[in-house]
Amino acid sequence: MRGVYRTSRRDALGKRFIETNPHALSNLLVVDIDHPDAALRALSAAHHPMPTAVVENPHNGHAHAVWALSEPVTRTEYARRKPLAYAAAVTEGLRRAVDGDQGYSGLLTKNPTHEDWLTHWIGPQLRSLDELAHGLEAHMPPPRWRETKTRRSNPVGLGRNCALFESARHWAYREIRNHWHDPDGLAAAIHAEATTRNLEFAEPLPASEVRAIAASIHRWITTHSRMWHDGPAVYEATFTAIQSARGKKSSVARQERDEKRRQELI
Repeated sequence: MRGVYRTSRRDALGKRFIETNPHALSNLLVVDIDHPDAALRALSAAHHPMPTAVVENPHNGHAHAVWALSEPVTRTEYARRKPLAYAAAVTEGLRRAVDGDQGYSGLLTKNPTHEDWLTHWIGPQLRSLDELAHGLEAHMPPPRWRETKTRRSNPVGLGRNCALFESARHWAYREIRNHWHDPDGLAAAIHAEATTRNLEFAEPLPASEVRAIAASIHRWITTHSRMWHDGPAVYEATFTAIQSARGKKSSVARQERDEKRRQELI
């Protein structure tokens, strides 16, 4: 039977591929290394921390390298987004260190107990995100790496969760004006928009994670946001001021650009 579906733990352990992490937590970081020397890349730890395990395909040498975390990263609606973004950055650093597959979603991984794979158990040590980041040195991506065009259009792994949260929350800040006296309507609108945006990913997030992201955005707006607390009059005045400031900034930049062109023609 093909496709991705849930089953009992006993049955799952007999499958070639299994879910990498439970739906609410990430306690494993996995990188897909599509090279015939994948195990060697993963174990040549001069510039990256040694993995917990490497699960290799003996027929072509491709492998999944696995790093186990000492403290899992929460992905529920009550999760803090900074640790999740940090975990996504560390995963990207690990991928860069071994030249892993940029398109790997991280949803499924090779079952290390399955007879089709050759599993190398490296050690039982659990590492924190800080320890992994420190060991990666120059391979860690820059702070704003997720805002690059490629990452915005096709985020993978934990990056999908972060990208959906960022894009949906900015949309929701503008949507507030349509739901001042209808918080339930705002919640439904945010969930609908997050669901639509999720479908744009090459491999969408599970529906449970989309619901958690939408709920997190809605909860923050209605309990912490000054935009919601101050009401429509202040919101509209602030919005108008922001748009005016952006227009002035754009006008100045345009004038400077035109003046530079004129100078070049002289």
